[in-house]
Amino acid sequence: MTSDSLSRRAFLQRGAAVSLAGAAAPFALNLATMAEAAAQSSGSTDYKALVCVFLQGGNDHGNTLIPYDEGSHAAYAAARGGIALGRDSLAATALSNNLGGRQLAMAPSLAPLKPLYDAGRMAWLLNIGPLVQPTTLAQYQARSVPLPAKLFSHNDQQSAWQSYGPEGSLAGWGGRSADAVLSSNGRASLTCINTSGNAVYLSGRTAVPYMVNPSGVPSLYALNGGLFGSATCETAFRQLVTQTSQAHVLASEHARVMARAIDVNAQLQTAMGATPALATAFDGANPLANQLRMVAQLIAARDRLGMRRQVFFVSLPGFDLHDNLLSRHAVLLGQLASGLVSFQAALDELNVARNVTTFTASDFGRTLSSNGDGSDHGWGGHHLVMGGAVRGANLYGQLPNAGLGGESDTGQGRLLPTMGVQQLAGSLGRWMGVPSGDLNAINPGLASFNAGTLSSLLTA
Repeated sequence: MTSDSLSRRAFLQRGAAVSLAGAAAPFALNLATMAEAAAQSSGSTDYKALVCVFLQGGNDHGNTLIPYDEGSHAAYAAARGGIALGRDSLAATALSNNLGGRQLAMAPSLAPLKPLYDAGRMAWLLNIGPLVQPTTLAQYQARSVPLPAKLFSHNDQQSAWQSYGPEGSLAGWGGRSADAVLSSNGRASLTCINTSGNAVYLSGRTAVPYMVNPSGVPSLYALNGGLFGSATCETAFRQLVTQTSQAHVLASEHARVMARAIDVNAQLQTAMGATPALATAFDGANPLANQLRMVAQLIAARDRLGMRRQVFFVSLPGFDLHDNLLSRHAVLLGQLASGLVSFQAALDELNVARNVTTFTASDFGRTLSSNGDGSDHGWGGHHLVMGGAVRGANLYGQLPNAGLGGESDTGQGRLLPTMGVQQLAGSLGRWMGVPSGDLNAINPGLASFNAGTLSSLLTA
């Protein structure tokens, strides 16, 4: 098959998804209609959503969750040198968990999150990252098992976290999970929502991401008095861009997509306009907080839109800290903490705290050793999961050595993950209601990982 044929097929597949499978598939339209009716009659308790907070650039996990007991902190400080955080600065964020005499602390900038952790509404995942299958250090060194493609590459590892494949992959596990629950929703086009740019995470085989500006749902300029101030021009424009009876199949499909986009935009504007504003305060100078505020507002409009299952993607850039790590990382983690605290408070306000699970992800972790003023590209790292359904105040997974040269160290403190992304995706998928038979297909290799690692992460 030629590349042109593949591109055409991909376009048609995505165009059909945006338009609820297009006019050529009346069954899909009927299914959506039935789902909308069912959604309108069911209670809010049936709603569930995932929120992926992507830390773009590769978060330095070594200064995010820090060894705190005296022996471990000494090994950490020796490995990190001038970028190590002093033990005296960690007392307020030290976690009570005792892992065989070892103790951890969150970065001081994450202090606003500690009450959520202590209250059992947040947990940490230790040394998680992309894997094809469980892999030992000896297997990695011998290259005797399959490994993720293009390790340590930003674009490829962002894609690996989100889709299990390198850059160019067409479907992510968030979108594929949404495929499995799509019929729950009255507005299939609003199942996967992105506030921060393209992300393969939200692309499914049927589900496609819907882009929303963090500042609000924009009006379509050409259809709201912006086209020369002429109603006649607006009518002509609408007819032009939504005319589906065109000779070329791509032009016809593009018109279907436009018609669906115009319709969904109007529906979303109406629903958001009728939804009361949130009382919870968000920091307007914080780009992540602005995105999370929009997600909270969309969740507030869920019943008006007939939504029962949604997947969101937000992001915070700037984590590729080869230099100025100590000063810049603290600011970024502060933005993360502020945004997440406000978001969880907004979910409490909406009485859906148990219905929304939020987690962080990133390109990769970083080296434990310093390059002088920062750290370099790594592999595994530590990430948080937050929400009312989370069995929090817990550390899940295997804690790596505090210093260099441990059983997970592939060199310079780059961690070989001991938890695969599949394990997190499987746990979240089960919580969302993805049928068990679909989980392995959505998450290749899932069956080869320890099913018990995250079996208790979430309550129903």
